[in-house]
Amino acid sequence: MDKEQDVIKQVTTFLEEKKAEDIVTLDLRELANIADYFVIATGANKPHINSLYEGLQRTFKNAGFKGYHKAGTPESGWMIMDYHGVMVHIFERDLREFYDLEKLWKDAPQVVQ
Repeated sequence: MDKEQDVIKQVTTFLEEKKAEDIVTLDLRELANIADYFVIATGANKPHINSLYEGLQRTFKNAGFKGYHKAGTPESGWMIMDYHGVMVHIFERDLREFYDLEKLWKDAPQVVQ
């Protein structure tokens, strides 16, 4: 398993275990240069988004992954974390529907885990 696939597996497993909703992984390798993959998930509320973010930080620290970057805050309703070409978007439901990344990147194939 390559590094990106390992990151995707760990992210999606963690998000599923922590009750994130509507988890989708898009393969952007043929469509964009901002990331190879997007993992998109919905958090129930701002504290849940913060908990998901903090848990992902611990997960990757414990797995020995380095070099992640983040943008946004739980208070904004949207956080982005980038781990080696895998960009993780965690939204509150209304912002996810507003930005609709799945529609914006509709040509990107979904990755089945």
